[in-house]
Amino acid sequence: MKTTLLALLAMLCITFAASAADLSGKWTGEITTGRGPQAFNLELKQTGNNLTGAVTGGRGGDIMITDGKVDGDTITFSTSAPGRDGAPPNVNMYTGKVKGDSIDFTREGGRGPVMFTVKKA
Repeated sequence: MKTTLLALLAMLCITFAASAADLSGKWTGEITTGRGPQAFNLELKQTGNNLTGAVTGGRGGDIMITDGKVDGDTITFSTSAPGRDGAPPNVNMYTGKVKGDSIDFTREGGRGPVMFTVKKA
């Protein structure tokens, strides 16, 4: 009986950890910029600790994420968009804390850090 109960508890813990860690899917939110509030949309695909996807729906089209990683409840990735009129690329680095069906992000790059939240769509 004790062994069966421990096995069931272990299975539940593994199932919970696996389901809580999957960030694949669409995420939506709003980010405040110098131009005011702007929609911010992500499409993510998680494979183990690797994260791929894109920031979607922007004026310049989708921007692929690079160097995406998942470490417990923390995710990190970068984006790079071409600069205007021959300027260097605009590189942004994102760090997020996963909290259930939302992610609290800090974006570094451009004109300083920006904090915002996205929710699972």
